[in-house]
Amino acid sequence: MTRSFARRGVLQAAAAIGGSALVAPLGGVARAAGTAQQSWPTRFPLPDGFQPEGIAIGSTPYAYFGSIANGDVYRVSLATGRGSVVSQGLGPDHPVIGLKIDRRQRLLFLCGGTSREIRVADVRTGKLLKTYTVGSGKTMVNDVVLTPRAAWFTDSFKPQLYRLPLDASGQPGDEVETVPLSGDWEQGESFTANGISRTPDGKALILVNAFVDGGSLMWVDPRNGVARRVRIGETKLPNGDGLLLLGTILYVVQQMQNAVDVLRLDHAGRSGESIARITDPRFQIPTTAAAWGDRIYLPNARFDVEPKPDTPYDAVAVDQVKG
Repeated sequence: MTRSFARRGVLQAAAAIGGSALVAPLGGVARAAGTAQQSWPTRFPLPDGFQPEGIAIGSTPYAYFGSIANGDVYRVSLATGRGSVVSQGLGPDHPVIGLKIDRRQRLLFLCGGTSREIRVADVRTGKLLKTYTVGSGKTMVNDVVLTPRAAWFTDSFKPQLYRLPLDASGQPGDEVETVPLSGDWEQGESFTANGISRTPDGKALILVNAFVDGGSLMWVDPRNGVARRVRIGETKLPNGDGLLLLGTILYVVQQMQNAVDVLRLDHAGRSGESIARITDPRFQIPTTAAAWGDRIYLPNARFDVEPKPDTPYDAVAVDQVKG
């Protein structure tokens, strides 16, 4: 897979001289989010033709990106913006959509999209350790969140979650459990569930539902799949994709809007309020987000262009919102 090193220099130079994010507080005036205090790049290229969607950052300053094009996983040093493929994909029929890295920095949990696959890879060697096939018919394994005892995966085409149990050392079990969604959950005719996060108290899950009332958040009881709508006032999330929870602050990536809506949740994750919206001229349909230091990193999926082997892709960083 080729990379444009000339493009890397252009992007990093551009990041150094401009392209600041705008953070619009609720009812306030947009302000420029400063990035000058850090020397690390705020924009860096991904491989040409990569088609990124998910991002994961663990306890070290490296970001992992999954490829829709062929299922590769690409690791980037946040300090330099340079990277390489660390896990070879299985081809275009086996994409990687969402992904997460465990807290021990040993395992990558990969969402296989319409392949119906959940994969677990070794972080150090890139070797696929386990592959599970879930769902039936029209299934899309979209996003994943890790809890102390399980990895939870969303299915965008079916009203259900997939629970992969983890033992005390974080190793995955042999079987995946399907957990039907009920309660306030309503399934659209096609794409419905997207991003997933834990609640601030860690007792439940939060999901994006792209169908209910034009885009909503759902609080889900992991014991039985019962969903209750999160009360967020008049805020709509029609293009809600990846979720990132930092304390009680929830970042909701609104991909086609080229924006990130920022909410402050209560401790249980049952209600919240909008506190800011992040926009940035460098956004090109960002899909997911991960944090390091005081920054948020997002891949630009560029869903508005026809993907080709030489289509350029990149990732950008913006400052976190101070809650």
